[in-house]
Amino acid sequence: MPYRIVVVDDDPLILKRAWSILREAEMQVAVLKSGSQLLEYLKSNEHPDLILLDISMPEMDGFTTLQELRKQEKQEHCHQAIPVIFLTANEEVATEVKGLAYGAMDYIKKPFIPSVLLLRVQHAVELVHLQRHLAQEVDRKTRENEQLFFHVVSSLASAIDAKDTYTNGHSTRVADYTKEIARRYGYTEQEQDIIYMMGLLHDVGKIGVPDSVINKPSRLTDAEFELIKTHTLVGGRILENIKEMPRLSAGARWHHERYGGGGYPDGLVGEAIPLDARIIAVADAYDAMTSNRSYRHALPQATVREEIVRGKGTQFDPKCADLMLSMIDEDHDYTLREMPKKPEQQD
Repeated sequence: MPYRIVVVDDDPLILKRAWSILREAEMQVAVLKSGSQLLEYLKSNEHPDLILLDISMPEMDGFTTLQELRKQEKQEHCHQAIPVIFLTANEEVATEVKGLAYGAMDYIKKPFIPSVLLLRVQHAVELVHLQRHLAQEVDRKTRENEQLFFHVVSSLASAIDAKDTYTNGHSTRVADYTKEIARRYGYTEQEQDIIYMMGLLHDVGKIGVPDSVINKPSRLTDAEFELIKTHTLVGGRILENIKEMPRLSAGARWHHERYGGGGYPDGLVGEAIPLDARIIAVADAYDAMTSNRSYRHALPQATVREEIVRGKGTQFDPKCADLMLSMIDEDHDYTLREMPKKPEQQD
């Protein structure tokens, strides 16, 4: 595909000469007489591979044009800035320094030598294409690694859930509720993905708790409850070793802290509890109430709502609780819960 070049200069002879040289090299060339024409051109045309921009132009010089171009790109949410090379007859070093500081790739002196113009343009476009290709490869590999990590996290969460015979998809539901609360709170999509994984892994510390304690159908002894509580510390220690995602450990360690105090393992209060953990806490409690247990079925939706309201400011962050309540109020058919197994799914 031929390179697309835009040349901006108020001198028609310069435009004609540049157009002729670049067209002879089989490039697509558009020539414009002012900075304002360039800005209008870019609004309705495909962005070029490179802009050759004269500095000394009436009304709007090259420096001002480049500044306005970058503003326009930002307003249009362009992912990649169009590379710019300045054209100038000015020999002063200060002019070159100023242009480079404004973000230009290079300078070409006027009057230009055809072979020099052509080589500078070719090298500049090839360099930009190489940089973009490398960036795309990095993005692709990053997405592949993130997907692999997500699969590992999902498998680990399933393994943890399998330890508890009385839960069915607890970690996935908590992750789903957590992500939706975070979305309503204002988290970005990337932050929502992170807290979703935190939700999946919030109970990872249960891997260190004996199955006999986790699955005990009767009331736990004080010693057994203390053993259960250690899953927050174990989970925190496991996940803090993932240095690339330092936030992961917060959900595992602090999702049983209470907003008004009295939680575990560290007795944190209020906003001293990380926000991620405060969100997971209400999602976890909601799923506990809306899941079937050996000694009871999922609680009625009205009862669950009352418990969330009762826990505002004591067990739960009030804002996180309100967001969970809004989800409950929108769930007219009570689908946000562990659904009963079909007969063929029963053991």
